[in-house]
Amino acid sequence: MLFTDRTDAGRRLAAALRHLEPRDPVVLGLPRGGVPVAYEVARELGAPLDVIVVRKLGVPSHPELGFGAIGEDGVRVISEEIVRHAGVRADDVVSVERTEEAELLRRAHVYREGRPRLPLEGRAVVVVDDGVATGATARAACQVVRAQGASYVALAVPVASPDVAARLADDVDEVVCLSTPSLFSAVGEWYRDFSQTSDEEVVSLLGRAAQGTVTTEEVEVDAGGVPLAGDLTLPPDAGAVVVFAHGSGSSRNSPRNRSVAVALNRAGLGTLLFDLLTPGEEVYRANVFDIGLLAGRLADTTRWLRNRVALPVGAFGASTGAAAALRAAAASDSVIGAVVSRGGRPDLAGADLSLVRAPTLLVVGGADTTVIDLNRQAQLALHCENRLEVVPDATHLFEEPGALDRVADLARDWFTAHLSP
Repeated sequence: MLFTDRTDAGRRLAAALRHLEPRDPVVLGLPRGGVPVAYEVARELGAPLDVIVVRKLGVPSHPELGFGAIGEDGVRVISEEIVRHAGVRADDVVSVERTEEAELLRRAHVYREGRPRLPLEGRAVVVVDDGVATGATARAACQVVRAQGASYVALAVPVASPDVAARLADDVDEVVCLSTPSLFSAVGEWYRDFSQTSDEEVVSLLGRAAQGTVTTEEVEVDAGGVPLAGDLTLPPDAGAVVVFAHGSGSSRNSPRNRSVAVALNRAGLGTLLFDLLTPGEEVYRANVFDIGLLAGRLADTTRWLRNRVALPVGAFGASTGAAAALRAAAASDSVIGAVVSRGGRPDLAGADLSLVRAPTLLVVGGADTTVIDLNRQAQLALHCENRLEVVPDATHLFEEPGALDRVADLARDWFTAHLSP
């Protein structure tokens, strides 16, 4: 596989990393050449971007040949085999390490321009480079990331030597590599344009990414005096925010809702994913289907949110959460400006459907025939602007390839059109 340049490689690599979006990853680029690739990955995934600074330790008589690498926090990887075969003396190892450590510290300071290093504790992290030859630098980077507390480490590169890619799989949770050509001698051979990346370009890309960073804050929602855990994400200059009401048996960690939320964030919409019930309440199954209770919690949460961010509010409901969203939107004092239902049970909102004023989009899977009928019946009861969209061949959970992406696109367009300030 031949890449036009690092931008092209990054975009193609991002497409292969879509499955990591629900993990809300941090993307780390290996300077310098890995940063333009990582920038495209972070942009496409809507993820924060930082550098992972490591330095190759080159054999003094042949600097291009690395006998190891060092990284931040004192991580050190040495290939004893190369040291032995290249005849690198112990004092040479110390000298090269001392020189490279000084350069490592300098680059980390220059690249971040005083910004703090992104915290990795408990996060999924994608380490990105423009390619892997010996693997020493990539291995050091992944070990640094693990030492900084990452819960999941993926190494993502456009091209790599097949044997090295296989070895690196032992150091990480996942290796994503677009091409492992059998005839591999250098990374640059697989790019039409492999011109050197400058420090200035690295600084510029990190600065641009920092300006558009989407941050997620853990919050405690006050739902009528009941504290509920939530995750509030606000892109820079967000024009509106969408509250997610999950379905029966789910929570704010629902991978499907999080996948849709990432797509909304990328479009400049804020999101609040929160638990409708406390851990103690979830024990009693009847609470999961108590639409009145759930709708009340959602209504309280939307008012709490409006007081906090002063933005138009929409509601995204799944399964029974859709009924809760519609009943909350039917209240005379509701602040919900638009509703989207995914595979929902709007019929459970009952007579309140006729009181809903917020524009409502009902999205159902084409293979979910029973729910399609229930949504058509509910649509007849709605007196507000509404539309029913059927995603062809999709089942209730939209697990088919491309189905959930279609839901996200429909929700994005609906909220963008109806929540304009």
